[in-house]
Amino acid sequence: MGDLLRMVARHPQAELVAICDVQPERMVMVREALRIEYNRVFHHWEECLDATEPDLVITCPAAASHGLWSERLLGRGVHVLMEKPMAASLAEADRMIQAAEQSKRLLAINWPMVWYPQYQLTERLIREGMIGDVLEVHYYGGNRGPLWHTEGKIERTAQDVDRLKPHSWFYQRQSGGGSLLDYMGYGATLGTWFNGGQIPLDVTAVVDEPPGLEVDEHCIAIVRYANGLSKLETRWGTFTDPWTTQPQPQCGFVVVGSEGTIGAYDYAQTLRVQTRTRPEQHEIGLPELIAPWRDPIEYFVHCIQTGEPLRGPLSPAMSRIGQQIVDTVAASAAAKSTMPLLK
Repeated sequence: MGDLLRMVARHPQAELVAICDVQPERMVMVREALRIEYNRVFHHWEECLDATEPDLVITCPAAASHGLWSERLLGRGVHVLMEKPMAASLAEADRMIQAAEQSKRLLAINWPMVWYPQYQLTERLIREGMIGDVLEVHYYGGNRGPLWHTEGKIERTAQDVDRLKPHSWFYQRQSGGGSLLDYMGYGATLGTWFNGGQIPLDVTAVVDEPPGLEVDEHCIAIVRYANGLSKLETRWGTFTDPWTTQPQPQCGFVVVGSEGTIGAYDYAQTLRVQTRTRPEQHEIGLPELIAPWRDPIEYFVHCIQTGEPLRGPLSPAMSRIGQQIVDTVAASAAAKSTMPLLK
């Protein structure tokens, strides 16, 4: 939320009118960092909306309550930017889509990795045909864990992380916790973006079962399409955080096509590419992002102002395909068997 609110603060056509959280202590760091006045700080969502009448609400609730909050906010006639994942279940994702359709307001799901230049360039090169038909998407994503960092990526100690685990929704099954739900949506949704919206046939997935925890910290899924297999892997507990030092395996994507391959990794400055005409691996530099595709606030405001439909992973339609994959991954891991894609 701190990152998103900083984007609002620097947007020339947006005004940060309020922040709201039922736990006041969670707002302290961002309020101080952005110098938000006390009369713009609320603890009750209805009071906040009544007092400020916003056009757009940015929200980051526990994954299992995304349906509830979408219905509440869209029902009040505001546009909603929901921080990833889309939801904790496909049924909840469908509640969100229905609420947006009934309200005639925009609902976007923000996947922060969409705003990495390497992934925007990867999608463009695939769309332009550089590597032919996409056959495989390999994804490895994660970090040391969701409790290692506070607002602004300030690090906690290992002792603090252990102390907080029993109290955090990230580690509660009923709240949508676990590395599977935290990161699988990235691989499933951006993978769907890279492969042009293809829908898989079935999924085979395995999760670890850490002692003393309700949720997983490691998941590996094989996703079968009509034309090949893809692998999606999530990890809480990487050796290092990718934004500081890339771990091994590296966090990011390798996309294999009929005419070439693209290696795109988190925070990298180049892509690694092979093609039929140039089969040795070579680097392609990253262009600067251009408006309105530089951050989610800029893009969402653009769509509100112009009426342009949401595209790519931010669109509920594409995020729903990602949610189908995520739900099937969870079902396969629970059943310890291959599962057809959930509808």
